[in-house]
Amino acid sequence: MDKKVLQSIAGVEIYPIISFLIFFLFFLGLLIYVVIANRQHFDNMSNLPLLSDDETLKAHLEHDVVC
Repeated sequence: MDKKVLQSIAGVEIYPIISFLIFFLFFLGLLIYVVIANRQHFDNMSNLPLLSDDETLKAHLEHDVVC
């Protein structure tokens, strides 16, 4: 039944292609961001949960981190 319903929609074959392109471009962009991103920023962000409040504020002011 579902197959007949979907076949009756004009241009339905484009939706899976669009979905795949959105999925692929999102993860490609994410991969490019991870490769290009500053490693020091990732190190600072990974240490934030372990720091006290004073150290966290100091880390934000020193490294000019924007989140």
